[in-house]
Amino acid sequence: MNVGIYPGSFDPITFGHLDIIKRSAKLFDRLIVAVLSNPQKEPLFTVDERIEMIRESINDAPNIEIDSFSGLLIDFARLKQAKVIIKGLRAVSDFEYELQMALMNKKLDERIETVFIMTSSKYSYLSSSIVKEVASFGGCVSSLVPPLVEKQLKRKYKVN
Repeated sequence: MNVGIYPGSFDPITFGHLDIIKRSAKLFDRLIVAVLSNPQKEPLFTVDERIEMIRESINDAPNIEIDSFSGLLIDFARLKQAKVIIKGLRAVSDFEYELQMALMNKKLDERIETVFIMTSSKYSYLSSSIVKEVASFGGCVSSLVPPLVEKQLKRKYKVN
């Protein structure tokens, strides 16, 4: 079975993430969307909230699994028997960091490849950080995130 992992914090999931998920799901028998639980960061949403927003946003696609992990991604990939890690790229600035991570993962386990997928140009500016900033000031994010995510952002920031 051809298994790929698309890791991220997804805090929150955006249409850019969903673009990568939908395109990646076509390439693998099983795609695992892996939500990072990083105790050193303070996310806006809990891991369970992020998983639920992803689940609602992908509408039970048959070959997509949602899970969470902490620690090294490469250990999680081994555990899930994945041979490929998918990383979405928006701009050249993303590439330098992601290349370093891909090379380190390759050093940790040469059997697991990293594949870079460029996001669609209409989402090249989009990040979870930008979405949170706009939402925190009461700005409209309906063209950036699914309706459930927009609703959750309004709830977290207590805006209408």
